[in-house]
Amino acid sequence: MLDAANWSTLLAELARRSRVPGAVLGIWACGQEILAAAGLLNRVTRVRVSTDSLFQVGSITKLWTATMIMQLIDQDLLSLGTTVAQVLPGVRLGALGLGDQVTVAHLLTHTSGIDGDIFTDTGRGDDCVERYVGLLDRAETAFPPGGAYSYCNSGWVLLGRIIEVLDGRTWDESLRERLCGPLELTQTVTLPEEAILHRAAVGHRPDGARVHVWALPRSVGPAGLITASAHDLLTFARFHLAGGLAPDAKRLLSEASVAAMQQPRAVIPDFGAPGAAIGLGWRVNRWDGRTIIGHDGDTVGQSAYLRVDPQARFAACLLTNSGQSSSLYQAVFTEVFGALAGVSMPAAPQPAGDAAAALDLGRHVGRYERTSRRFDVSVRDGWLHLGLTATGDLAMLTESAPEDLVLYPADASGVNFVCRSRDDEPWIPVSFGQLTDRTRYLFAGGRVTPRAA
Repeated sequence: MLDAANWSTLLAELARRSRVPGAVLGIWACGQEILAAAGLLNRVTRVRVSTDSLFQVGSITKLWTATMIMQLIDQDLLSLGTTVAQVLPGVRLGALGLGDQVTVAHLLTHTSGIDGDIFTDTGRGDDCVERYVGLLDRAETAFPPGGAYSYCNSGWVLLGRIIEVLDGRTWDESLRERLCGPLELTQTVTLPEEAILHRAAVGHRPDGARVHVWALPRSVGPAGLITASAHDLLTFARFHLAGGLAPDAKRLLSEASVAAMQQPRAVIPDFGAPGAAIGLGWRVNRWDGRTIIGHDGDTVGQSAYLRVDPQARFAACLLTNSGQSSSLYQAVFTEVFGALAGVSMPAAPQPAGDAAAALDLGRHVGRYERTSRRFDVSVRDGWLHLGLTATGDLAMLTESAPEDLVLYPADASGVNFVCRSRDDEPWIPVSFGQLTDRTRYLFAGGRVTPRAA
């Protein structure tokens, strides 16, 4: 099962079924690296994917940013309890000015309460992260710091700015000096002028057409701007499996910090992934009773997946140039982890038949809104419907069209539902809840979205 040719054949077939233009699969098992490639980097130019092709890894970038934060903690320049106000004096978070309450730990665990999907483009200059952070006085706040889990990109740009201030250089430069250089990563970049020197993928929309925008703004770099090969991503994962040692045995991160990053810190209220939690950057899951850590990443028409089994010292990544690749991820990783790690992925959530007839669906009706997303929930023909609209900068970046989806009950609770855009996609969990101040919210995509007054 360590034969790369077999995995290439399987990847090509599964990518074809999932309508993903191109993909690279990387596996680290039994002290051996396996790479497989399939499809096209760009459906217009027809350039084929190779195993050394570069793809945008999106929010997997957060693991690199978290690693640098932990390096600063190892150097006693920072602590998990350090507040934003202490390290970034003068930075105001939201109208309430929460800088003296939001800590590094809150940012690393997505529990700051700050509206997370702010994609303001503050230019290409080296001051773009600083300028982005300077605009966070406008950010909305969904809940008090530590009050809940809600995925927060803007919090990771704040972490990137902390790195810049303490290192006295840009986040990109710190990434190169602290990680890429010591780990000998020659195929990990952050800027398009660097990516174009390699065999780089282009994103594609769900209909298969090539996107018009290649990447996210540089201003959100610390949250999701790394472009890398599968080999480099596996090398980064192996560095964590090695307890913080580089290939030359130089220590880049303490064993204590490596372990701390993998410890659950806050529950992720996703019924589709029972037992899921967030560590310091890493998402922590339970598969067949085993701890599996990892992260996903989505950018403009590209998506990536990284999963690591610390017990088996096993890692796998999947890089794709499609924004709709979750079905490919589930199919490929089911085969990979089953064959090489002896672990089964949890079953995806499913509709629970005709349970809607017995539920009080009307209590969920209303508009739920945060920066970049609006959800309109209504009842029609006895079913709960979800109108999904991307707004603001995100809408322009992703060229997203509004969708109207049916929410099917996933159980008899009356708060857990599933939906999907296409019949060949896995079901997406959507749930409803109430914050401590009794504000009703919708939870989807890892985010809390409050209901509008």
